[in-house]
Amino acid sequence: MPTQARSSVEADAWLQAFHAGHRGTMASLYHDHFATVAAAVGRVVSGADKETVIHEVFFKLLSSEDERRRFQGGSVGAWITTVARNHAIDHARRMGRELSMPADELGAHLDATSGPGTAATARVLVQRFRDELPEPWRRVFDLCFLDQVSQRDAAATLGLPRTTLAYQHHRIRGRLREFLVPSRRSKQEDR
Repeated sequence: MPTQARSSVEADAWLQAFHAGHRGTMASLYHDHFATVAAAVGRVVSGADKETVIHEVFFKLLSSEDERRRFQGGSVGAWITTVARNHAIDHARRMGRELSMPADELGAHLDATSGPGTAATARVLVQRFRDELPEPWRRVFDLCFLDQVSQRDAAATLGLPRTTLAYQHHRIRGRLREFLVPSRRSKQEDR
């Protein structure tokens, strides 16, 4: 819906087309309000999570007539900002709960809440990443990242100085970030 004022007849026609999910109306909504949704989501999450939430918001609007019918008129920008912000908050809370779960509980959670193969794919990725680590770092990865043991307790368990473990933890985190989201430099080197 363009920002200029519309007559009530035009507004009603647009609202009916939006509720029905007409392709042209939905396409214009996406083009006109992508930046609005991105800004609202970006205040809560960033990176790949931001992209995921943005597309989940539009997917939900495209696929759910009930969701579209929640908008009863007024400012589309204000409404979609609220929808996007709330979806981003829900996503952040869900990710926070999942990140604090022990590995076996997270696997069960993924099995229960995701599509077929998602948990298996996650386990394969975790194992592939683990296999790429130097042998001494694998124990740190297992304790700190998978079992969620604190650095202090992991250092005591492994008999390492805490500074050594903190260094390895930092390096593992960097490698994990690079493994999951390769940098531009790595992409350019692949060309």
